Amino acid sequence: MMDETYYSVEQIAELLHMHPKTIQRYIREGKLPAVKIGKSWRVAGHDLSRFTEEHRPHTDSAAAPPQRTRASAVLDITVSCRSEAERMIRQLNAAMQSKPPEYGQASLTTQYLEAEGALRLTLWGNAAFMAAVFATVETYVKEHEDA
Repeated sequence: MMDETYYSVEQIAELLHMHPKTIQRYIREGKLPAVKIGKSWRVAGHDLSRFTEEHRPHTDSAAAPPQRTRASAVLDITVSCRSEAERMIRQLNAAMQSKPPEYGQASLTTQYLEAEGALRLTLWGNAAFMAAVFATVETYVKEHEDA
């Protein structure tokens, strides 16, 4: 009998094109069985296969079409202080949690650069996603210029 293969949270996140925190949430919620080895969670290959089969996107007429465009961008937004950066991060994260299916796979990472007084956004996704994030940032910046 062959030994079972185990995967780390980071390996699964890379394989499934998800954020490691999403994988950790699935483990915490019991959706993805895992065992703790030392300080790290490990998922058996069999359990990972079952999880991916159960959580495969449905192929119905409402499903998003394949992504024909993909883009990446880095935006640096001047902010007055850490709390302003945190407000914008919360707003962007909320938007990411409720993004429509037509945006397909997309990612947004944020970083507060204290020395530069800037919030750095790193984006990846299709053209519709990128346009929506740029519009959100533009609206936010305009609203706070007048404030």
